[in-house]
Amino acid sequence: MLDVRRLRLLRELSLRGTIAAVAEALAYTPSAVSQQLSTLEREAGVPLLERTGRRVRLTPAGQKLVAHAEAVLERLEQAAGELAASCHEVAGRVRIGIFPTAARALLPDALTSLAGRHPALEPMVSEIDPADVAPALRAGELDVALVHEYDFVPSPVEPGLATEPLCDETMYLAATTLPHVDLADGAAALGHWRDAAWITATPGTLCHTMTLRACHGAGFTPHVRHQVDEFATVLELVAAGHGVAMVPQLAVTDAPPNLSLVRLPLHRRTLIAVRSGAGAHPAVAAVAAALRAAVRRIGDPPARRCGGCGRADTRPHPRATEVCAS
Repeated sequence: MLDVRRLRLLRELSLRGTIAAVAEALAYTPSAVSQQLSTLEREAGVPLLERTGRRVRLTPAGQKLVAHAEAVLERLEQAAGELAASCHEVAGRVRIGIFPTAARALLPDALTSLAGRHPALEPMVSEIDPADVAPALRAGELDVALVHEYDFVPSPVEPGLATEPLCDETMYLAATTLPHVDLADGAAALGHWRDAAWITATPGTLCHTMTLRACHGAGFTPHVRHQVDEFATVLELVAAGHGVAMVPQLAVTDAPPNLSLVRLPLHRRTLIAVRSGAGAHPAVAAVAAALRAAVRRIGDPPARRCGGCGRADTRPHPRATEVCAS
């Protein structure tokens, strides 16, 4: 009989590439991972790994077994969800991973809703970069998490995970002054800041990549002066005159005064991610429902006229000046 825990190790090896990486992710020692995988080979009765020096790779049989492991692990998640659903109330710990912008804009409302509807549920929140969510979910460190993707930077398909849309945000160019030009063409509008100092997220993040690709699409490479991941800090730096930046809609709900926000034809999409088969688990479903309700309860901004084109529009913050570039 094949052991499920060893199948999970084989799956992780197929994704991470080295025994050392699997050991670090799942809190094993490398020797323990090697021993467990050797035992799995004996259980399977065929070679699963090919060793070349310090590296290993899966044999064709190992790759086939990983595909079956994915199906087995998904069915186990479904079984756990069905068993939990047979209880009279939603209870127990649920580990939630969330990125800072969503934590600030959605989390207080969502946690309040969960406390009121499911008092026996114990949500445990960890702030995490979306790039780290997939391995954390597969390792069992999280039960549900938020990830996002941007125009120009689609999110990769992650084995063992399932996602569903949560919200779609407009991207804004934040600056202290607006050029005396027509901003009707969003791509061309970016070109008016080609000589400005830019504030971006740190390299390796999706937001950083999106900003660079959007600027390249407008025909220039931005001069990056500051690299800051927290959007609240980015907006304060922009308001103080230290550069311009691209920020998502959730970040500008509390924008500082003296900002001009140019609405761009670019978007960030946030998704709820869970392990495959776990979406119907009562605790996971309760968190997802609370997050969706929090998105709906974000107050609609007051209707106004766009300063650029005169059309009816909405304002992301009563102290910020918004101009559309769509």
